Amino acid sequence: MPSGSLTLLHPLGGVALVPNAVAVPALSSHVRPALVLPERETRALIAEAQRQDVSNGGCFSAGPAGVQVWSQPFDGPGGTHGNARHLGSVDWSYDTPVKHYATIYRAMVTASGVACAETTTSVLARVLALTGLSVEGDRVTLAVPPPRDPFRRGHLDG
Repeated sequence: MPSGSLTLLHPLGGVALVPNAVAVPALSSHVRPALVLPERETRALIAEAQRQDVSNGGCFSAGPAGVQVWSQPFDGPGGTHGNARHLGSVDWSYDTPVKHYATIYRAMVTASGVACAETTTSVLARVLALTGLSVEGDRVTLAVPPPRDPFRRGHLDG
C-alpha cells in the first residue's frame, strides 16, 4: 500500500454532521494586534457574560475559548437554544500571555448574524461592552501585559 493512502474499514454511509453543532462563520476578522485584556477586565467580562447568560435571560454564552453572542435567551426544551440564533463569537486564548489574562484574536459572525446586520466589529463591541470597554480607543490605553516568565511551566503555575 503506498504511503499516505487511507483504507476505510467501515463504509461511511449515514455519517452526517449534527445541525447547529458547529458555528460556521460567514464573516471572520482577526484582531490585529491582538487585544490583551488584563486580569481585572478578563474576570469582569466573564462574570458579566455569565450574569447575562442565555440560560439566565441574556444573550451571551462564555466559555474557555471566548464568548458567543445569541439573538435571545435559550427557550428550547431542557435548556436548548430553541428559537435563539447564534449571531457570532469573540474568540480568545485564556491565561495568555500570563495567568488570568485573555488575548482576543478573532471576531466571527454567523450567517444568522449577517442576516441580523451584525458585523465582526459589532459583535466585538457587544462583548467588550460587558466590561465597559469600547472598540473605539480603550484598547490603545490598556496596560501592556507583563512578559511571560520563561522559567514557568504550564501546570506549575500555582
